[in-house]
Amino acid sequence: MEFTQAELARARRLLCALQDHIQTAMIAARRRAERAGVRAKEGLASVAAVTAADTIYAIDRVSEAAILAWFAEHWPKSWPVELVMEGLEDAAVTFPAGTPVAATRWKCILDPIDGTRGIMYDKRSAWSLAGLAPQRGARTGLRDIVVAAMTELPTSKQALVDQFSAVRGGGLISTRRDLGTGKVRRWTPRPSQARDFDHGFASIVKFFPEGKVWLADLEEALWRELGLWGRGGGQRVFEEQYISTGGQLNELLCGHDRMVLDLRPLAFVSLGLGTALCAHPYDLCTELLLTEAGGVVVDPLGGAIKAPLDTTTSVAWAGYANPALARRVGPVLRRLLRERLR
Repeated sequence: MEFTQAELARARRLLCALQDHIQTAMIAARRRAERAGVRAKEGLASVAAVTAADTIYAIDRVSEAAILAWFAEHWPKSWPVELVMEGLEDAAVTFPAGTPVAATRWKCILDPIDGTRGIMYDKRSAWSLAGLAPQRGARTGLRDIVVAAMTELPTSKQALVDQFSAVRGGGLISTRRDLGTGKVRRWTPRPSQARDFDHGFASIVKFFPEGKVWLADLEEALWRELGLWGRGGGQRVFEEQYISTGGQLNELLCGHDRMVLDLRPLAFVSLGLGTALCAHPYDLCTELLLTEAGGVVVDPLGGAIKAPLDTTTSVAWAGYANPALARRVGPVLRRLLRERLR
């Protein structure tokens, strides 16, 4: 199914408008809770549900309601769309309401708040993620996404927020909004061009206790193979655990990080722990933004990431600020992983 460049540009603007709406709804909900007192504010961090996709917190419910209302009011009726996001697993959700999935033109996958665990305690920005792919039914995958957008959901003391969007092949569009004045300006982020990791940030994801020893052991082996271990060499690489895939992509986009490896699905399979607490396709639906900026996102075992647009498939991924770093790390990482996955 082909779309013109004008249609793709319109789709990009729609995703940005949707995320502006989500951002406004989240900020308003937090302010209401703050006015209501400590108990109401803490209530945003309460568990609302546990689904096959993830734990749903009360703050997530705010964005879900905002999304459904926005699609009903603003999504073009001439562009029937299927909506994929956690919490909607029981039945297909389409707009206009009641449209058969087979009659939709688009499949839109969303993570309304990626980084819930940080934003609900007002620790760090979360991100709203969205990707659009021409509808191909169950065959529609991450590689089919042609439009993506990612918008910052700020902490209460922030004054500025960023938004990134792109049409495949059209380059990255980046804006920064002043929350006080509403003024928006364009800016150009640039991933790191470093060809090594000396005195830079590079992380292997290990947010939760499960699999941490396996992942840390592989991390030590990787740095040893790359010559950054022993005699103080390891001290030249800094690590950070940003509990948000969108946040990690932002750090790569903006030149803050040089590499992020999320190997949790591989670790959990090796340890017989199942595939809970992993990234899912909705977490990676904006990887297009990093590639449009010149970065690299691949399967850690090689090649492009292959995953359907659903809410339950576990996804391992490797993100690099530039191709030179991908070429340096990729072969070593693949060999170490295959040794451990035999």
